[in-house]
Amino acid sequence: MTEELMACPGPHHVHRNAYCTHMAAVENVTDDRTLDAFPSEVEDDAEPENCDCDGLGGFPCWPCVHTGRKELPN
Repeated sequence: MTEELMACPGPHHVHRNAYCTHMAAVENVTDDRTLDAFPSEVEDDAEPENCDCDGLGGFPCWPCVHTGRKELPN
């Protein structure tokens, strides 16, 4: 999160004083003013630190799916 104060009129922030999806969207807008809805935590094809694919019997773990390293099977 940025060092600047952020506020949102949405109920999640107003009633819980919590960081909300609106705040996350504002922080993830790119320089060309498009929204990167799922910013990658890993820039290359490196395995995420919290990868648990080995323990899932061939099914990809969420960190690998979230970063775009692997896809969910159909």
